[in-house]
Amino acid sequence: MSLEVNDFFFVFQGPDGKFGIPQAAIESVNRNKVGLKGPLMTPIGKGHRSLNLALRKEFNLYANVRPCRSLEGYKTLYDHVDVVTIRENTEGEYSGIEHEIVEGVVQSIKLITEDASRRVAEFAFQYAVENNRKKVTAVHKANIMRMSDGLFLRCCREVAKNFPQIKFEERYLDTVCLNMVQDPHQYDVLVMPNLYGDILSDMCAGLVGGLGLTPSGNIGLNGALFESVHGTAPDIAGQDKANPTALLLSAVMMLKYMGLNSHAERIQNACFATIKEAKFLTGDLGGKAKCSEFTNEICEKVAIS
Repeated sequence: MSLEVNDFFFVFQGPDGKFGIPQAAIESVNRNKVGLKGPLMTPIGKGHRSLNLALRKEFNLYANVRPCRSLEGYKTLYDHVDVVTIRENTEGEYSGIEHEIVEGVVQSIKLITEDASRRVAEFAFQYAVENNRKKVTAVHKANIMRMSDGLFLRCCREVAKNFPQIKFEERYLDTVCLNMVQDPHQYDVLVMPNLYGDILSDMCAGLVGGLGLTPSGNIGLNGALFESVHGTAPDIAGQDKANPTALLLSAVMMLKYMGLNSHAERIQNACFATIKEAKFLTGDLGGKAKCSEFTNEICEKVAIS
């Protein structure tokens, strides 16, 4: 694989005022089968299509992986959290199937298929095996949505039989949310349909300090995209204040996906050590350092490791 720096960045632009994905970026991911991107903002109520959704559809990114891990040196209400959420990324309530039946009455259809459910379930169990995890929890509401969530749950049960070394359990979404804020240590890997994953992954990020500290990866049939999901923060743009941790750790996930584990470990260890020392923390972490100062400290640690 031959990569150039520009292969890892998407530049969204449009002389007509419309947001879109440059063809060069699509060709880059198709060529390299991997990409790294920052957060994207889609204007609300102006007819613009979600660029994140467009990327998921373009590359069939069916599994979103969000590790949430406590960072030594940054104190939160919870210690030693180590949870991974795996979210089905292509259907569910986010299928975009909506219509107005009569004025004032809108119907939104939740689409669940056996193929997509089985695919993400297999990914979750395989992830657990490859990352020395012990348990997979299927999160659902099959007691209410008996056919849709019932199908998802059935697929998880069937896949679980092929992984006897991994403990399998199934829990209602509301129960998981309650238990998570009481004792997050009882969970390991969680797999769930799209909407539940969107909500629960952000909730888990809150346990360890927020979206500024948590990486994200989207794995697909036609490639993989890794990203920070904390938003564009236009209020601090150009002020050298942003916390780069989420994007940096997403890059670490990308390197591991590419098999460059030693490189990934060096960068990750340098990042964790910088946060633990707490000398160069950005404002959202309680410090006063600039983004560049925080980044330079990490680079220095990488250089001597």
